[in-house]
Amino acid sequence: MRSHTPRAARSPVPLVLLAPAALGLLLLVLPLVGLLLRAPWTDLPGRLAEPGVLTALRLSLVSATLATLLCLVLGVPLAWLLARVEFPGRRMVRALVTVPMVLPPVVGGVALLLVFGRRGLLGGWLDETFGVTLPFTTAGVVLAEAFVAMPFLVVAVEGALRGADRRFEEAAATLGAGRWTAFTRVTLPLVAPGVTAGAVLCWARALGEFGATITFAGNFPGTTQTMPLAVYLALETDLEAAIVLSLVLLVVSVTILAALRDRWALR
Repeated sequence: MRSHTPRAARSPVPLVLLAPAALGLLLLVLPLVGLLLRAPWTDLPGRLAEPGVLTALRLSLVSATLATLLCLVLGVPLAWLLARVEFPGRRMVRALVTVPMVLPPVVGGVALLLVFGRRGLLGGWLDETFGVTLPFTTAGVVLAEAFVAMPFLVVAVEGALRGADRRFEEAAATLGAGRWTAFTRVTLPLVAPGVTAGAVLCWARALGEFGATITFAGNFPGTTQTMPLAVYLALETDLEAAIVLSLVLLVVSVTILAALRDRWALR
């Protein structure tokens, strides 16, 4: 019997590609293995029960979740605008949206200070009019995380919208559905896997945010000290504590990403 396997599938893997692929895998995996090997497993329960660790972890989870919700509220409409509306300067807007992905986070924190600081473009007005101060507060942490994480959501949702079949939306319009009804009942269900993927990437990026947070919100325990900031502080005085905190971040990130990735892949 002749095999129906394509010839390309039966061909051996070229060594010229296998060697750099193996090196790339080692580059990504070896640091994580080193973290697991150096973790103080015997002291792990006691260190995890320390109040500072639990406080930083709780603040990280809450702020990353709030930042993701803010990105969903603002980023999904922005992605729809970039994907479905033709307007002058759309390419420039798309480029500006993706700038935080390549911008050094510390520079993003400085930019946030110049806008939302007490002497910033909007910060002074917010302080005088509403008594709202964002820098060095928990709200500032959420804002900094949303600033660096929103592009991941926008890019994912825009790609899903461009790949969605618009005939379903046109059919809904011919049946009398308004734009809002078609968007909420037709468009969003079509791109739900893309929205979920973007939200997961956004949440993971917000959870690991460091540079913009420490620059714009500071490093105050219980208020703005998230897990990455706690790792940085512990690294100066207690290496084992820094390893434990890093291990917690690694476990939380991998668990959430693996669980949610299976869900949107199946859908």
